[in-house]
Amino acid sequence: MHFDLQTILPAIGLFGILAIVFAESGLLIGFFLPGDSLLFTAGFLAYLGYFNIWVLTIGCFIAAVLGDQVGYVFGKKVGKRLFNRKDSMLFHKDNLIKAEKFYEQHGKKTIVLARFLPVVRTFAPIVAGMAHMEYKTFVIYNIIGGLLWAVGLTLAGYFLGRLIPAEIMEKYLYVIILLIIVLSVLPTAIHILKDKESRDKLMAFALSLASKPFGKKS
Repeated sequence: MHFDLQTILPAIGLFGILAIVFAESGLLIGFFLPGDSLLFTAGFLAYLGYFNIWVLTIGCFIAAVLGDQVGYVFGKKVGKRLFNRKDSMLFHKDNLIKAEKFYEQHGKKTIVLARFLPVVRTFAPIVAGMAHMEYKTFVIYNIIGGLLWAVGLTLAGYFLGRLIPAEIMEKYLYVIILLIIVLSVLPTAIHILKDKESRDKLMAFALSLASKPFGKKS
């Protein structure tokens, strides 16, 4: 599905952007939302004058942190019941299991690392709540992750807009967004690949896919 964010974001306005950031950060319905590209594009549009960069940046940071807080509280109170819930269009148990495994492997750092991983970032605070992570510790990691993700990507869009001529940015915006997303995910990917157990699981998964005949349904 193609999202023309340059058209959508001015239409939904600042509060629409903040609502999306909030939902993707901690509500089950937000896992499919385009957080990385949204933040970067919003920063670029702020350079073009659609938004005030400081209001946008601070607002996205607060929305991201509050979203994770809601996810944590939700996970702590009712999270375990989700494993008994049937899959639906907006909820898949597999997404929760992926986030839980990620949390088991990386512990507290998951709250920061997951910010740069679609789907996982939505379920990570819920899993942290289910695991009864110390609230003070969660808040600290939540703030760090919110700064790096919400503030970092928004300012990246803004300052690249200042460095690169607007006509080039508009023409190659989606290529630039893709590059920014790859660069933002890279540190997390490197961290994961440093762990031997994670590498072995990734290799086993790749080999299982390669061993299946092309076009054969599992």
